[in-house]
Amino acid sequence: SQRDPMLKRDGFEDILEERRNSSDLKYALRCYAPVLYKGVTPCKANMLKNIVLQSDQLHYVINQVSQESGEAPDIIQEEASVILEEMAHRLQISTVRFFAFALSKAFKTLFQHVCVNEEGIQRLQQAIQEHPVVLLPSHRSYMDFLLMSYILYTYDLALPVIAAGMDFMGMKFVGEMLRMSGAFFIRRSFGGDKLYWAVFSEYVKTMLRNGFAPIEFFLEGTRSRTCKSLTPKLGLLNIVIEPFFKGEVFDVNLVPVSISYERILEESLYARELLGVPKPKESTSGLLKARRILSEDYGSIHVYFGQPVSVRSLAQGKVNRSKYNLFPRHIPRKPMEETQSFVNDTAYRIVRLQEDNMVLKPWVLMASLLLQNLEGLELSVLTEQTLWLRGLALSYAAFLDWPDHAPTAKVVSSSLALHRGLACVSGGRVSLVVGEPLGPVTPEEAVFNRAVSVLSCASYRNQVLHVFLRPAMLAVAMHTAASSKKNEVYNCFSFLWDVFSNDFILCPGDTVQDFEEACYLLVKTGAVQMPQQDIEMTDRGQPILSFFNGLLEPFLQGYQMLLPTLRSEHSVFCVFTGNLRCYEVLSSDMQKNALAALLRMDAVRKVKSHFAVGMFVLTVNTLFFNFRADHVTLIVNKMAVNSIDDILGKCRMISHINQTQISPSFSLIAVAEDLYRDGLTQSYIR
Repeated sequence: SQRDPMLKRDGFEDILEERRNSSDLKYALRCYAPVLYKGVTPCKANMLKNIVLQSDQLHYVINQVSQESGEAPDIIQEEASVILEEMAHRLQISTVRFFAFALSKAFKTLFQHVCVNEEGIQRLQQAIQEHPVVLLPSHRSYMDFLLMSYILYTYDLALPVIAAGMDFMGMKFVGEMLRMSGAFFIRRSFGGDKLYWAVFSEYVKTMLRNGFAPIEFFLEGTRSRTCKSLTPKLGLLNIVIEPFFKGEVFDVNLVPVSISYERILEESLYARELLGVPKPKESTSGLLKARRILSEDYGSIHVYFGQPVSVRSLAQGKVNRSKYNLFPRHIPRKPMEETQSFVNDTAYRIVRLQEDNMVLKPWVLMASLLLQNLEGLELSVLTEQTLWLRGLALSYAAFLDWPDHAPTAKVVSSSLALHRGLACVSGGRVSLVVGEPLGPVTPEEAVFNRAVSVLSCASYRNQVLHVFLRPAMLAVAMHTAASSKKNEVYNCFSFLWDVFSNDFILCPGDTVQDFEEACYLLVKTGAVQMPQQDIEMTDRGQPILSFFNGLLEPFLQGYQMLLPTLRSEHSVFCVFTGNLRCYEVLSSDMQKNALAALLRMDAVRKVKSHFAVGMFVLTVNTLFFNFRADHVTLIVNKMAVNSIDDILGKCRMISHINQTQISPSFSLIAVAEDLYRDGLTQSYIR
């Protein structure tokens, strides 16, 4: 649906303002008496475990596993108890109070403001009393789940129980403190462990059915290291929606929460991870070493609690719940096709709501412009173009936080000061900062340092992509199509929509709707006109369409640079000779998404193999294969790959890359790790 730029959004309150003017100790020790769902009594951790262990569903699975394994049911029951002990939270108000005190101190040092929409808090307070609530925050930082609990404590709301990865549990002292503040720990993947899945799902559903506390998890499954929204994971969402389908609860309220950081604590860490530097293992010593960030200024945070989404209302006319009456409730069953489709649509809907309520700062506009001008921009030109882009973003209903009545020059200089680690002004010219080497560097090390700078900056540009994505795809489609006929432009748009479905949140089945929205927005801003069945650029449309083409250029170029890999007959090939301009192709995220797109578009297919196969890895200058055995081979459909390559070539504004030699040095192994983690585990290219 086309978005109205005058769409009313709630105002914000800075919750740190009171903290700066009153005692943190008094705040932490204050009376805390949140209202719960239908007045239920808070459930102690041991009581919750007993309810889970005595449930009919878990007993059914225990008997099933016993029959399959030959182990006695009592032994399986004991295994279930051990799993639950490892997993379960042990919420203690004393630990919550300690975190309230410590986080107040930390937040006042790190951030200028922590702004929350109070109307959203009031809606949440009402929702918690009426139906079980599931909090679904965006995930861009480790800080997210601490911030959520801090805000709910501040507003005297029931603290959530939070799904956390096992890696946090390994942190001495900190892991147990997180558990005592509401975290429950789950494995990153369950494989075919039927018992673990049964314990986990019953634990979550027991909390949800009884409304003991809001449940919180990240729909994207992991932190987004690119600051783009990630394709939602459906496992936990299936679990929390199932009690509604089975008639165990009247409704479930899903609450999208958008957390926007003006400056991300992990910005350079993320860039290095995307370039293959292994992620530091979560540890208490690592946390203590990170204290140096307390001397930095990270600007403001905006947290927007969206309108609760009623699962009952969403499912009306889409899911026939009567089918669930045909089977006993305690027998676990795979979701029916219509149910899975509904859950998938709901997940995408929630992520889109998260995106729409992301608060964007001026720096995201400036980063978008700087990345299209890697050689730098005159400060006066950057200021002028930022003001122009602000108008365009607002006309597309961007949720932009721009200082009232402040001159644009002051806004720009303030943003540059906050992000001085990424961009600097020298001789009146603004350019990206590249880390200063300690000594002589090799050409490949220079590329690495430059890539860190570009990918760090790209993480901010990515925050505004959801605003411009659809009109940008239409701009590229118009550039690509052989004519101005609407149907031919739509065909190009549809191709791009399909290619980029892993890189951006594009709701399945919404291609036509997204195309119409793109047309509406470009017509509205005077960039195109649509006489009869044509789409034509207007006289004033050139700068807008040019900017949009440039916005998608790194993705088009990155995908196209990866395609020759698939056509090569050798295990080491495709040397990037050149003053590499497309640094984003070095991102493991882009590589992973490109490969996933090719799998989905049948340009490659999986075949089980017991022979050595080549693993897809990208270096600064070389795409090559490592060889492993007993994995799945990807068979390349070279005709399809050539066809995709040809169309991407037509989409591209830049037809060639200047070439000079860069010698090999380091490999970006993160792509292999991400493929392994994200379900393409055994997808390797022959």
